[in-house]
Amino acid sequence: MVLNNLRIALTDQQVSIRVNEGKIAQILPAHFHDKNDQHELNFDNAIVFPGLINSHDHLDFNLFPSLGDRTYNNYTEWGRHIHKNYKDKINEVLKVPEALREQWGVYKNLLCGVTTVVNHGKKIKNPPDIITVYQDCQSIHSVQFEKKWRLALNRPFRKQIPVVIHSGEGTDEASFKEISTLAKWNLFKRPLIAVHGVAMNETQAKDFKALVWCPESNYFLLDRTAPVNRLKKYITVLFGTDSTLTGNWDLWDHVSLARKTKFLTDKELYDTLTVNAANTWQLNSGEIAEGRDADLVIAKSKHGLEGADAFFSINPEDILLVMHKGNISLFDEELYPQLKELNLIGYSKVFIDGTYKYVRGNLSLLMQNIKRHYPKAEFPVL
Repeated sequence: MVLNNLRIALTDQQVSIRVNEGKIAQILPAHFHDKNDQHELNFDNAIVFPGLINSHDHLDFNLFPSLGDRTYNNYTEWGRHIHKNYKDKINEVLKVPEALREQWGVYKNLLCGVTTVVNHGKKIKNPPDIITVYQDCQSIHSVQFEKKWRLALNRPFRKQIPVVIHSGEGTDEASFKEISTLAKWNLFKRPLIAVHGVAMNETQAKDFKALVWCPESNYFLLDRTAPVNRLKKYITVLFGTDSTLTGNWDLWDHVSLARKTKFLTDKELYDTLTVNAANTWQLNSGEIAEGRDADLVIAKSKHGLEGADAFFSINPEDILLVMHKGNISLFDEELYPQLKELNLIGYSKVFIDGTYKYVRGNLSLLMQNIKRHYPKAEFPVL
């Protein structure tokens, strides 16, 4: 298949991309035509970028509304507060079987152009293959919420496996000290990937392989976020959304907020979602290059916008196609005439902000099944 006449995000380089056997086979000139290609998709005024990598989500927590009504000092204070004051709302959501909640979390990411999501929590059995659910790491929730975190961290036979842990999620002294305590107890010097790191300083950053920045979640809970403008000199910065407990379902909303902070340049922010994450998680994706996995997203370019402005103005309704390892997981209805010759069995049609999308799998049935357990469930698609 050739994806024809595209502009690469940020650089505006005009290209066509040949995909074969799940990989990017060739980067070709724009308006490329080859009568030997089995299928060609033609685009007009569209940008292409690597499938986004969401480096932190709790997939089973994305049916929750945002819970909390004040600024907290740290995540433990918030946790105690919501379990006391929102007990009924929490229990309503937890009536939905975990597998259904996880599946919705996967689709939430797909609708935003995510092709890999790092799930924080216990491993999911048989996740949908519409995107990659990355689980080749050890998840420890946090120093405060996991009593046996020291034992979990110091497993000598797992010392090459990265550990992902909430750390420094607060603005008080306890949150700052928690980071140093964690680093001190990393006896086997395992690769540590901190999530949030709001209280982290430059010296502490050197003890970690990477930091997952979740600005919308941080501002919702703490009215402050990690000082990645200072930490980026000492640590690789990745991007995460966390769940809808503390933020919007739409990843692009999170990215827009991150850009407004000006803590990172546009290129640095783009890299947190692409090449930085791919390198950290050792994925064969994250950039548009021959031999990489064909994890690609194509979106409409809003009229008059170029470069970074075109990329950062994207919303889910603008996404025309999401390709995961060479397979189309989502496409806009305007591409249907070009795709109808392919086997489209197994796709379902949904409506989002004025546009129709086709997604692989029966998303409509999934939402119906969820509503049987939780009638108040609200979805961004119909």
